[in-house]
Amino acid sequence: MKRSRFLSAIAIGGVAIATIGAAMAQRGRWYRNDDISTDRRGVPRWDVDPNFENDAFTFARLRYESYGGYGRGGGGWRTDYPDSDLNFSLRLQQLTSMKVNPDPVVVELTDDKLFDYPFLYMIEPGALVFNEAEVEALRRYCYNGGFLMVDDFWGDDQYENLRRELKRVFPDREASEVPLSHEIFHCVYDMKEKPQVPAIGAAYRMANGEVGSWEQSRDGSDTRTPHYRAITDDEDRIMVFICHNTDLGDGWEREGEDQWYFDEFSVKKAYPMGINIVTYAMTH
Repeated sequence: MKRSRFLSAIAIGGVAIATIGAAMAQRGRWYRNDDISTDRRGVPRWDVDPNFENDAFTFARLRYESYGGYGRGGGGWRTDYPDSDLNFSLRLQQLTSMKVNPDPVVVELTDDKLFDYPFLYMIEPGALVFNEAEVEALRRYCYNGGFLMVDDFWGDDQYENLRRELKRVFPDREASEVPLSHEIFHCVYDMKEKPQVPAIGAAYRMANGEVGSWEQSRDGSDTRTPHYRAITDDEDRIMVFICHNTDLGDGWEREGEDQWYFDEFSVKKAYPMGINIVTYAMTH
């Protein structure tokens, strides 16, 4: 793990957070092309100091092939890809003093290069099933300092599926709700509530100003309350951070499609929480 070398690249006191909206210009929507080497979806490239070339933060998305577990439904590992990964990398570069790789990557748990990436992002885990090699690799990765963020799944059935799979990885540990007082909600942006971000098609605003911020689950369970749970190591470091009944990735991916969605969910919730999570991961 290269986490310790990131500390010099992150100056928390110098993070430009006074008005996140002022620093972010809404970008337009582009058509899907998964090859970011030929189509960056309108996201500009930036130079990385050669002295930090091997130490810059890289957004790494976890690819898993198995799909068909208990909580069926969802789009699998590539949901929101590559827009969310590109957009988040850009905003992390713009809004913090962190050195960021402009090229996000996709990795598997059994990749030889897995340990080059201290932060992993996994999406839509409601029906995944790890094979035994993936179970062993994820356990080794997390106990050796790695951090896994899990995002975008809704309802009790999908959470139960993830819980079962993580129990295979950590037989002696349980995920527990992370209180709002925890530093992960305050280490850069001071979150006043646990943010809930819906897919852009599920967001709504009523005439009385009420904002709908949740998606319906396939099992009919109540999804109005977002949950942020964690599995920690013996030093109380978060190894797995679970964002349930929320979709931070859509707030990154869809920032350019609707001004209200951008202002309400991308600026206020998805990017601040995402930046907090990455900052915590890279400094612990």
